[in-house]
Amino acid sequence: MEKDKVLEKLNALAQLQHIDSKLDKILTLRGSLPEEVAELEFEIQTKEGSKDRVQGDISDLENEIAKRKANIREFQSQIEKYESQLNSVKNNREYEALNKEIEYARLEILTSDKKIRNFEDQIGQKEMVLADIQTEIDERTHDLEDRKKELEVIVNQTEIEEKRLREESEKAGQLVDVRILNAYRKIRHNMRNGLAVVSTDRDACGGCFAIIPPQLQLEIRQKRKLIICENCGRMLVDRSFFIELEEKDASPV
Repeated sequence: MEKDKVLEKLNALAQLQHIDSKLDKILTLRGSLPEEVAELEFEIQTKEGSKDRVQGDISDLENEIAKRKANIREFQSQIEKYESQLNSVKNNREYEALNKEIEYARLEILTSDKKIRNFEDQIGQKEMVLADIQTEIDERTHDLEDRKKELEVIVNQTEIEEKRLREESEKAGQLVDVRILNAYRKIRHNMRNGLAVVSTDRDACGGCFAIIPPQLQLEIRQKRKLIICENCGRMLVDRSFFIELEEKDASPV
């Protein structure tokens, strides 16, 4: 009875690994597309932020130009007023004072004109930067749409299978002791190929290919307890478990 219970748990472990390996293949099929989509979305968001800042700078410069143009109109109005007053001055002192005001107003107009040209040059430069940013945004948006379409196709093709496998993985996990299940998940997380449960391959561990001592090989074949690879820490089970699962997959439903 105890042997049957151990056999059942070893079989559940092998089945869990078999199912999770198929899930890994689905995720591998998607490849780096989810990460690429996330990176492109972040890059577009960053560039949109840069675009907003440049547009804000252009808006500030346009406001400055509007202020300078208002100043020019004001000083032009003052010049017209002072020039009309020149015809009615009573002495040289008033005449010189008005001329100074006119000269000051003309200098202010020249300064404002110079500032406006400078601001317009800055706007021109920033508009070129803005155009470059927009081109980059358009290119990244096009790339993002392509990646999303690719990912959507793959997800649609594998969604039903993935859901079924995840349900099967959960059911198989319920047959494994919590302590062993946690160890299994930890090993899977640490292994690049996701293999936590393996069989022997030509007297070697199917995960790290380290030679298994004859006594351990015998114990694995006897299926009486869970054996751990002394080299990589993976769980070792008899190959017959995986052969049976592969034959089940290959047989018609």
